[in-house]
Amino acid sequence: MEYGIFGLIVLIIDLYAIYQVLTSGASTASKAVWTIAILLLPVLGAIAWLLFGPRGGKAHV
Repeated sequence: MEYGIFGLIVLIIDLYAIYQVLTSGASTASKAVWTIAILLLPVLGAIAWLLFGPRGGKAHV
């Protein structure tokens, strides 16, 4: 049962990350690469997007 909850959490995070990718100001090619990375590596792709995506570096003030 706990794997089902973990899978649901990963799915929600991935959908959020893909939404953020598609609504970002990045180029179309960059959006495609990030989306493929998130789809192929669900956990690592979403974490990489949150850390290294176009909005990731702007949180440091």
